[in-house]
Amino acid sequence: MEMSTIEGPRERMRVVGTERLSDAELLALLLGTGARAEPVSVLASRILHELGGIAGLRRIGAGALEQLAGVGPTKASRIVAAIELGRRVATRPLPRGERIGSSRDVDAALRPRLADADAERFVAIALDAKNRPVAEVEVARGGLSACPVSPSDVFRSLIKEAAAGVVFVHNHPSGEPSPSAEDVELTERLRAAGELLGVRVLDHVIIGREGYFSFLDAGLLAPTR
Repeated sequence: MEMSTIEGPRERMRVVGTERLSDAELLALLLGTGARAEPVSVLASRILHELGGIAGLRRIGAGALEQLAGVGPTKASRIVAAIELGRRVATRPLPRGERIGSSRDVDAALRPRLADADAERFVAIALDAKNRPVAEVEVARGGLSACPVSPSDVFRSLIKEAAAGVVFVHNHPSGEPSPSAEDVELTERLRAAGELLGVRVLDHVIIGREGYFSFLDAGLLAPTR
């Protein structure tokens, strides 16, 4: 049987605001109630400890979360839904009508969706002649370590969007954004295909929890003529 809702974090939030609450207090508000012989504040602290902090909480799925002692399906669903809502609020849409000026713009727009994804995703941002986004196309989705990317499929989608240029983006679920040998080879294949088809490949950005990597910034992307 669950304990009654704790009042401490809620009252503190009213007085000092949410930004002054600890991670455990915010989680306690989402949990609402504790479990037998375990107040909600203790339950929240234990969950964070077992998961390695909010980073672990952000990555865990509802199924695994509800298996933790004192959680269950209702609490797990509430937490996962709150995390997803926060992710959507933080997601900044690509600036339609505004020129993409740097790899930082790309990272800022796609990081909320890709940095903590548990599967690799490969996205193409189609651009007009002035480097303004006209479409975002997910061209591949894979497993923990890789996703198959076919240049012919990629550019078929881009040609449908009448793209003059493209920025490729994919994530590394491992968290480390440094490119693999396969990433380097694929980038060159895509650049060559773009040159043949008249679509400028402007950059390839890899996003991970530890940062991002830009082929253009690193001098690893030869300009498409």
